[in-house]
Amino acid sequence: MNNKYVVGFGEVIWDFLMKEKKYIIGGAPLNFAYHTRQFGLNSLVISGIGDDELGRELEKDLQKKGLPSLLVHLPQETGVVIVNNLEKTHHYEILENKAWDYIPLTEEMLQIAAQTQVICFGSLAQRSPVTRATLHAFLDAMPADALRIFDINLRQNWYSKEVIVTSLQKANVLKISNEELPVLNQMLDYTASNDETNCRQIMQDYQLDMLIFTCGGQGSHVFTQDEVSHMSPKQVKVKDTVGAGDSFTASFIASILLGKSLQDAHRIATNVSAYVCTQDGATPVIPEDIR
Repeated sequence: MNNKYVVGFGEVIWDFLMKEKKYIIGGAPLNFAYHTRQFGLNSLVISGIGDDELGRELEKDLQKKGLPSLLVHLPQETGVVIVNNLEKTHHYEILENKAWDYIPLTEEMLQIAAQTQVICFGSLAQRSPVTRATLHAFLDAMPADALRIFDINLRQNWYSKEVIVTSLQKANVLKISNEELPVLNQMLDYTASNDETNCRQIMQDYQLDMLIFTCGGQGSHVFTQDEVSHMSPKQVKVKDTVGAGDSFTASFIASILLGKSLQDAHRIATNVSAYVCTQDGATPVIPEDIR
């Protein structure tokens, strides 16, 4: 196993859970880096935080979790997302003009990019032209054979066709949910009634090596150019679904990097994400037997 980086790039935030009236650390790039780290990979998260109490607490929390980070200190406030826990889902109110909207490109980032074997990025952090430009410079500085995972993560109205298409052109892996696929289909004028047909069309049009398609309680599917894997969800008593999708992506990619077959990696990802649903928050410690 080499020592190249596995990077989560973009928003790091505090989720404020309205029901419980408490803050928990989060953000899809952070969750991805945290869970791949649990598989023994050289993972870190790159983002921006404010020079404020929430920023200091976030750094302390990452240190406790053992997750390395490159967090640029910025004049804007540390990111916060208001999470309203609904009966079967969550509603997110993502506050604007936060530190992660203004991540600057640094020489240290470019040095990390040159040694990165995997990056996971989404659409949300690209709502700001500053962070978007930094991300794409990072992507361009990575080795040609690196995995570039676009976890589309459509949130509120914080995305555009330009951002989505450019990201697909830069990526070689797409992760998308059954709630997000219809939005992308409409955006790209795909009209097939079959989800797999549309997934294959996306792969063909954007020359993707892999597409991860999660469908919540209906299971998940992984498509490559030569293989396909379908898997039913593991039945568990759900406590909190925040971060489950991020843990799925992270554990699947980590397992592939560690030499697992497509089917075995898919099974591990299914088990890990199911376990996360039984716990509070997006970053629990995953028991070794599940990993």
